[in-house]
Amino acid sequence: MGITVQWIRTSWTKQSRGGAAAARRNAAPVGFTVPYLPPSFAHVVRMHERDGFEPHGVAEHLGEVDVQLREDDGRLRVLPQVQSLFAIPPRPRRPPAVRLASGQWVRWQLNYRFSSAAGVRDWSYWLDTFNIAHGPVDADVFLSEPTVHVDEQGPLR
Repeated sequence: MGITVQWIRTSWTKQSRGGAAAARRNAAPVGFTVPYLPPSFAHVVRMHERDGFEPHGVAEHLGEVDVQLREDDGRLRVLPQVQSLFAIPPRPRRPPAVRLASGQWVRWQLNYRFSSAAGVRDWSYWLDTFNIAHGPVDADVFLSEPTVHVDEQGPLR
């Protein structure tokens, strides 16, 4: 069975928390057409406020993607990893892993806020969106509605 993985990280500072900059950030896509990739690679897209949230895509080995994937009994078990214990919001209880049948896909979103250890720099923010499909899919699969959507975003203040 094939696995198609797309990891989108949108990052910003407090300068994009309101107004026109926040509108640009909120308009950033949560899914892209997937280029042809070898089986053990993922489509990784980065968008940052310094680039006006312009998407920059690369291919990365699946081992570099912050998600646990395991095939078992014809289903794909998906569970993104939480990036940091020091990030806000805390996640003492997480949703269970999603098990996908062939032809299904999940969009899982997590957000984070970070501050510098010494308080010297401003806060920074991330939104990680994992689009993961099990089985053969079209290149534009992540432009449609997911079979399962897990919204693990919390308040960032």
